[in-house]
Amino acid sequence: MNTPTRHVTRCLVGGVVALLPIGGTVLAVAYLEVVLTESWRQQVSWYFPGLGLLLALSVIYFVGLFVTTFLGKWLWRRVDIVLEKLPILGSLYQSLKEVLGYDSKRDRFFEAVVAVSVDDGFEIGLVTGSAPGPDGEEHSVVFVPSSPNPTNGRLLLLPPDRIRTLDLRAADALRGLVSMGKTPLRSAPE
Repeated sequence: MNTPTRHVTRCLVGGVVALLPIGGTVLAVAYLEVVLTESWRQQVSWYFPGLGLLLALSVIYFVGLFVTTFLGKWLWRRVDIVLEKLPILGSLYQSLKEVLGYDSKRDRFFEAVVAVSVDDGFEIGLVTGSAPGPDGEEHSVVFVPSSPNPTNGRLLLLPPDRIRTLDLRAADALRGLVSMGKTPLRSAPE
């Protein structure tokens, strides 16, 4: 049985996941706060600081609510197609989707999610390709992102015996890294 908290969380997460590839979401939220602050502060008697942020979170929640319904999913796919066809922004949008692992139609930026053997455990890594190692043998090029900011990390050239392939999508692994392990790492859907 779904509790109201679970429902709100699901819709908020769905909204963020749906808006994440657009890339301009953060800028739009900040812009909305600034515009509302400048225009409403003098005109509306009930304005309070953070109203723009609250309205932006409300918009994200309702987008999440919308894209988690059957009609919303269908319409979001149509919006996705339109966004991909935009002259300059379309290629940026496609690239973001590929890096985040949301694009199922194309080759993904990350080939696999792996566990990289370290001294006394494993680190999560993302295979970006392969290259010959110093010994002439084929090695995997593995990006090991840092947590909670996976935009930086280390790029390693590893032999096959130092990595184990995990049954995870890159988006789920990145989500787990950003949440510092609070989001469960689930197996990739078949």
